[in-house]
Amino acid sequence: MPVPAKRAPAGERADPNQDPLVPLIELLFFAYREFTGEPDTVLAQFGFGRAHHRVLHFVHRRPGLRVADLLDILKITKQSLARVLKQLVDRGFIVQRAGASDRRERRLFLTPAGTQLAQKLLGLQIARIEDALAHAGPEAAPAVRAFLLGMIGSQERAAVEAVIAAPRALKATPGKVQR
Repeated sequence: MPVPAKRAPAGERADPNQDPLVPLIELLFFAYREFTGEPDTVLAQFGFGRAHHRVLHFVHRRPGLRVADLLDILKITKQSLARVLKQLVDRGFIVQRAGASDRRERRLFLTPAGTQLAQKLLGLQIARIEDALAHAGPEAAPAVRAFLLGMIGSQERAAVEAVIAAPRALKATPGKVQR
């Protein structure tokens, strides 16, 4: 679908519903529904939702992640994260440990049950992405990556790229588990 080279600002267009990008917006809605659908079904069996999924995902990818860093990644309030973390800790999917050098830090680690759940959810989404890329063709992955990065505001791109770069595995911090 060709996109006009120079476009009027969104508020100045005569009828935004007629914009040629509207079908892409709708495709994003449908793609997101499919991307989250199977994981949502698995999470519902535990009484969890998408916030739990995001926490499990990032803690799985970065064992020992600080709570403060998770707040920065997720861009949610402390209160929202506290509720989700409490449920994941109480149900035995995550443990919190004090930092080695700063005992006030809270470091997050998955339990074996948390790892199993995170891997199951990740496997479902990997399969979905593999199917989509196979449908789009062998050269699609770089264009999809560039498109998705382009969807992120320019001021946030570097931070997001740092998060999605190969995660650094942190060594488990000895110490008392915080609940």
